[in-house]
Parts: sequence; C-alpha cells; structure tokens
Amino acid sequence: MSKVTRFEELIAWQKARQLAKDVYMVSQSGKFASDFGLRDQIQRAVVSIMANIAEGFERNRAGEFHQFLSIAKASCAEVRSHLYIAFDIGDIEQAKFEMLLTQAEEVGRVIGGLRSAVSRTRDS
Repeated sequence: MSKVTRFEELIAWQKARQLAKDVYMVSQSGKFASDFGLRDQIQRAVVSIMANIAEGFERNRAGEFHQFLSIAKASCAEVRSHLYIAFDIGDIEQAKFEMLLTQAEEVGRVIGGLRSAVSRTRDS
C-alpha cells in the first residue's frame, strides 16, 4: 500500500466532495433554493467537511490532522441535522433526503475510520 501524498487521494475527501456537490444540486432547486438561511447554512457546513479534511492533511502533523478530522466529522453531523429540518419543512422530498442522509452517514463513518487510523499513528 502506497503512502497518500495528496489530500485528493483520501477516500474521505473524495466522498465529502461528492456529498458537497449533491447537497449543492439539491439546495439550488425548488423550494430549498428560496430558503436562504437554511440553504446557505447547509452549503457552508458541507463545504466545511472537505475543507477541514484537506487543511488537516496539509498540516503534516498527526495531532493536527486528527483535530481537523474531528471538526470535519462534526460538520457532517451538522449537515445531517440540516437535512432533517429541510425534509420536515418540505424543502426536499423524501427520496433526496434519504439519499443525502445515507451519503452523509457514510462520509461520517469514513472520516471516523480515518481519524482512528491517524490516532493510532499519532499515539505510536
């Protein structure tokens, strides 16, 4: 297994990027597009996931990377929370809600696994 040298190679970042794209697509159409507060908040949160993975990786220190991954995972939870309210108030339909929620849960799990691996590296 080769060493990852760029954040773009991280599966967590790749999945976060896809989630960001999908959230943007959904939030820029229909009723969601005119719900400016919620739309802007979910977009900031979803971008924060991939940005924190990238920034933490580029710090080149396991401790800092771990911290940034924790922030990214928390932003993932924020996205999930926003998805619930968007669904509850009718900004998104059930199928899109379920698709995005499943994606966000997967991103959170992948980040959690990466964070555990980084923690083992940091502690050794």
